[in-house]
Formats: sequence, structure tokens, C-alpha cells
Amino acid sequence: MAGEKKEYYVEGIPVPETPGPGESLPPWGKTRVLGSRRPRVDAYERVSGTAVYPSDIVLPGMLYGAVLRSPHANALVKSVDTRKAAGMPGVRAIITGSTPGADLPWTYRGGGGVASKLFDPHCRYEGDAVAAVAADSRDEAWDAVRAIEVQYDVLPYVADMEAALRKGAPRVHEEGNEAKTESYERGSVQEGFARADAVLTETYRTECELHTPLELHGCVARWDGDALNIWESTQGVYSVQSQVAETLGLPLSKVRVIGHYMGGGFGSKLWPGKYTIIAALLAKKTARPVKLFLSREETYLSVGNRPPALMTLKAGVKRDGTLTALEFTATGTGGAYLSGGISLLDWLVRDLYTCPNVRTRATDVYINAGPARPFRAPGHPQCSWALEQMMDSLAEAIGMDPVELRLKNIPTVSQAKEKPYSTTGLRACIEQGARAFGWKEARERSRSQGGGHLRRGAGMAAALWFAGDGGPPSTVVVKLFSDGSVNLNMGASDIGTGTKTVMAMVVSEELGIRPELIQIENADTGTTQYATPSGGSKTVPTEAPAVRRAAVRVKRQLLEMASEDLGVPAGDLRLEGDEIFSPGDGARRVKLTGISRLKKRGVVVGVGYRGPNPADKVINPFSAQFCEVEVNTRTGEVRILRFVGANESGRVMDALTFGSQVIGGITMGIGLGMTEMRVLDEARTGKLCNGNWHDYKLPTALDVPADIQPVPIDMPDPEANPAGAKGLGEPVTIPTAAAIAGAVHDATGVRPTGTPMTPVLLAELLARKTEKG
Repeated sequence: MAGEKKEYYVEGIPVPETPGPGESLPPWGKTRVLGSRRPRVDAYERVSGTAVYPSDIVLPGMLYGAVLRSPHANALVKSVDTRKAAGMPGVRAIITGSTPGADLPWTYRGGGGVASKLFDPHCRYEGDAVAAVAADSRDEAWDAVRAIEVQYDVLPYVADMEAALRKGAPRVHEEGNEAKTESYERGSVQEGFARADAVLTETYRTECELHTPLELHGCVARWDGDALNIWESTQGVYSVQSQVAETLGLPLSKVRVIGHYMGGGFGSKLWPGKYTIIAALLAKKTARPVKLFLSREETYLSVGNRPPALMTLKAGVKRDGTLTALEFTATGTGGAYLSGGISLLDWLVRDLYTCPNVRTRATDVYINAGPARPFRAPGHPQCSWALEQMMDSLAEAIGMDPVELRLKNIPTVSQAKEKPYSTTGLRACIEQGARAFGWKEARERSRSQGGGHLRRGAGMAAALWFAGDGGPPSTVVVKLFSDGSVNLNMGASDIGTGTKTVMAMVVSEELGIRPELIQIENADTGTTQYATPSGGSKTVPTEAPAVRRAAVRVKRQLLEMASEDLGVPAGDLRLEGDEIFSPGDGARRVKLTGISRLKKRGVVVGVGYRGPNPADKVINPFSAQFCEVEVNTRTGEVRILRFVGANESGRVMDALTFGSQVIGGITMGIGLGMTEMRVLDEARTGKLCNGNWHDYKLPTALDVPADIQPVPIDMPDPEANPAGAKGLGEPVTIPTAAAIAGAVHDATGVRPTGTPMTPVLLAELLARKTEKG
């Protein structure tokens, strides 16, 4: 009948004929491939050096770009003289703010705010772009940059967010230095504190971390007529395409961005940089490809950071461990522009623990420093540093174990969003993590140790990540060829987290195809499907459902084709390995390569879309970490002995990748807690003092314990999406620094309220404790 909806079945499961975004699929039961330990599908290419990263690109006739940057924290560009530079060997083009077509607007993503320009005549931070050169070689380009003569009107600067709010402080922008304030409140904190048996107040500070991905920021730009091609080290080729097209006034169809591999981003490569537009302009002016990758020193100045935070937390608790009130006030800075200085800074206070009375206020402040960019779990590690240490202090005040206090306040609903969680793995993370760590035994050891100068202690901290749920849009195409091999086409970037491997495992799970027979096309706006940037721990929960739907559609067609050969209804057939068979009659089976219509067609195509998340549930991943340290009370040195990281991120997709992510996240958290901080010369110049790998202290193998034990809480979340997966990348770095601080306190009795916990800082705290007796 006309308009009658035809119902199809895939292995007995109804699947709509039209591939719609809202198509539902039943959760997987026991899986064959997913959840196992699988090596990366591109492991050989990555370790052998045959993988082509954007920084490896070399094109015929290619020139090299370099950028002249302001040496001042705050200055007006009065004049730019390029005559000497233009006559130097190898120089092909120079552009400045006065070059026709280069006077372009520029927006720092992450909050909008005051607009800038590509070459802004008011340089509000050291490292802002003033001019750029294209030359035959890198050395010639840099020689020319150094020959450009600039006259600056150097202005007063402010390099500290507290100083920026004082009366009479130099103004970063005309409207003042207070950029933005965000507030939140539920219940009554006054009443909550009145009902508390213990009320504590403490101020905490985390220092600014600088982005340091292994592959530097940059791109190669080439024009083909009026079409622009860009090879960029990026987490999202479509986000680069969008901003480049908008900035240059081009149709999206005329901008192609390719990023098959990239060497780390951690949030700093979610969008293009000024360098992307500069490379495109230089390539246009010279009619030749231009390669522009920043130096490490340039990345430290201009491509983003984790903002510092100054936080005061007041908390109340009853003797039985019930939290009664939390009041959080904070100041952060995204630098010279509104770029996320307080992004999500209060979220853990709002949502991690059950508390009826909460009030938060966070103020973003302008200072003369490089703009921030997202940095693995924006705002959360800073807030965790304050909240988790306060939870330890509250436990101490009422004589309760820190683990017990947290378990007393486990929420089942998102209090900030006023909806229940789809799954709540926080309790399981804490309980199973404590068991794997041997929490009670470790705490007993710290209390029974002798009086020597080497003291051991154990600490813990918990976390959630406000996102990690994924969502539309995402489109994926799966093609199965007549020989049983598969092509998977998706626009998402694999930023080193194994995205391609997980997606190959999803296809393998549905179609029985060995992962090594799956060829993957990804991250190319010219050839692959649209995808949002890979960030926020949302890539797997966004892309895996679309991949699964595409694979199911391929499976449906295969079963229909096999039905013709076997004379059995498609809904009664099963696909297993490389065969389709009838469970009711084992003799009725056919190899995939033997299906008559498949051999004639040559290929079967399935298109999958990402449907919406449930409107009535909140999807968050959870985490808990446990740490043991040894502190030398004479020198303040801390040796991290071991870590346990328990994470509930829905279904464990690839156990090998899961463990790697936990180890990597803890390593990054150790950097925040122990070694990393941006140092600005606040007194004399406002300049960055430690803008290189020698002076900016990243954690090394000597700082990270060999004993890091991942504890996967495998809790598939079918309400979240058809893959049952949630994010993992962010929550594994949120509680690390706070867990270390708790262990240091357990070992020494001193509580470090500021990062990083250097030997100098701890030695001072220990000396003060000794003086007090």
C-alpha cells in the first residue's frame, strides 16, 4: 500500500529503512572485539616514520614563512619599515597590517569579547603578530624578519590578575580589566553553614600551564586558482575550514583542509591560529605554497595555555559527613582577550558531590599575556585542586576517612542541570579504586612509620567531566567491497587517542571483518564526511554510534542479498565471521564473497548518522585516583611512588587504549601539580621568562612513577548512545594534582595550597610547621 512503512530486520532486530539521525539500535550484549586489547591500526606508520604529518609536508616550489612578533607586553605599533628585509636574499613576500588584503579581523575563540586584527596595531601581549615573511628557506625567512624595523610606543602593562583589578592598574582594554563574571546559586549557603558542625575556609591557587604538544602548531597553504588547500596540524579540519573561509571571505567549497595525522593538541588545536591565515595570505601573494610552523618559543607565547586560578572555598559539613554548603569565589585570566579564563572553573563545586546549598562566582580578568585555549578538561583540574583538598580537610575536621566522606555524598542526579545521570559510576570508581590501591593499608602504613626524614603518605581525589557525552552532527560512510574488505570514511581527527582503531573495532564487531582489512579515510574536508573537532572527550561517543549505524546498514543489505541466495527471510539470517547462515538450518550458509548480488554490485554502502542524546538524562564520565608519595622532609623533594586511576567512561572500547589514556592523563596532571608554571616578569617587562623546554619544566620519566594502574569501570551506558561509550581523555587528568597534594599532606601534615609543589615551596611549608612546633 502507498505510504506503508516497510520494516527491515537485522539478525532479528528491526532497523528503519531510511537512515535517519534518530534511529535507535539495541545495546551490544557480549562483544567479540570491543573491550579487548588491540594495537593501533596505524601503529606501523606512526612508529616507522612513514605516517605523513602536516609538518612533514614538502611541496614543489614551497616557500617558508616566519612571523615577526611584538617583543613587548603592551605596545602600539607606530611604523613598520620592511625595505631592508625586502631586498635580502630569498625573500619573496612581506605582509604587514597595512598590506592590501591583510587588514583582517581576528576573533579569539572561547568567549568572544574585544575584537582583534590579524596584525593588530595595538599588541596587547608579547608574541602578537606584527609582520610576516615568505622566503626560499627558513633561515632566509628568519633573517628577513630580524631585519624588519618597527617603532613601538611601549605602554604600561599588567601581568598579574590580582594586580589587574587594583585601582590605577594599567588597562588592557579601554573598558577595563574585568572581562566577565559568571555566577551560580542554589539553596541558601547561609542556612547551610548554620546547620554545619564544621565550617572551613581556604584559598587555593593553580599556576598557568603552557601548551606543549610534540608537533608544533602550523600549516602548509597552497592555492589552486581561487581554491585554498591547507595541511594543518589540527584537531578539527572542518573547524579550520569554517574559520578560514569566514576570515578570508571564501565559500566553504573553496577551502580544503587536510589533517590525516597530528602530533598532539590537548585542546590547543581545536581551531586555526593567526599563522593559518598568514600562511594563506603569503601563498596568495607569491603564488607558491607556503609552509609556516611555529618554533617552540612561539607556541609558548601565542597559542594558548591553561589559565591560572585563584580560588577561595568555604565549606560546611555535619559530623555524619553530610555536606551542608559550598561557597566558591574565583578569579582567572584568559590573557589579553576573552578566551576562556574561567571556563567551567566552578563546575565540580556545582555538581560533583551532593550539596543542597551552593553559591559560586568567577571573574575573568584581562592581563597582558597570551590568550588561553582549551587545555584538557578546561577549568576542572583547577577546581579539583581546591575542592578535593577541602574535602580532605573536612574529613580531618570531623574525624572521618576521606574515602568515606566522599562516598557519603555521591549524587545520582546532576544538581546543576537538574536531571538524573544516565549512569553514575562515581561510587564504583572510588570503591574499586580504593580496593585496587589498598587504601586502608596505605593509610595505616603512613601512620605507623618511624620518625625518619623520608615520610610516606597516601591521597585520593575524585572527579567528573561535565561533557564527554558526544552528540550530533556526525556522518559516516562504510563501504564493503566484494572481496570482504571495508572502507571507513569519517571526518574526525585521530589526535593520538586511537580514534581510528576504535572505529575499526566497531566495524569489526558489527560485520565480523578483521580490523586489518579495514581501510580508513579521515580528516579531509575534500573527501570525508562532516565531523566536529576531536576534543572534550566526545570523539568516541560522537563517532562510534554513527559508525555502528553505517555498519548495520551494510549488514542489512548483505542479509537481504544472502536471503535471495539461501531462500531464507533476511530477518532469520545471521552474520558471523565471513559467512551468513540460517541458525535453523546450518546447511544454509554462504560466504560473503559468494553472495551473488554482491559480486555483481562490487560494493555495498552504508551511511550512518549520530542521533541526539536523551533529553531527560545527563551523560557524564567519572573518575577517582589514588596516589602514594615519599617526601624528603629535609629538602622538600617529593617522589611519586604509584598511582591507581579508576574511570567510568561507559563501555570500554579498546582496553589497550583505555590504559594508555589513563597513564597519559595522570602524567599531564603530575605536570600541573609538581613542575609546570608560566613565569612572567611582573616587575620590569611583563615578558615570559621560561618560554622554552629548558626552563619550562615538563614532567619527565623521572617524575612519573612506573607503577600506574588503570582500573576500568566497564559500565556500558545504553541510554547515552548505541555504542554505550562516554569520554575518557579529560577525566583522567582532573583529580591527579589534588590526589598528590592529599598524599603530601598525609605524609607531612602540611597542606600545599598552591601549584606547583616544588621542593622550595614544600621546604618552606615544612619549616613553618617546625617553627610552630
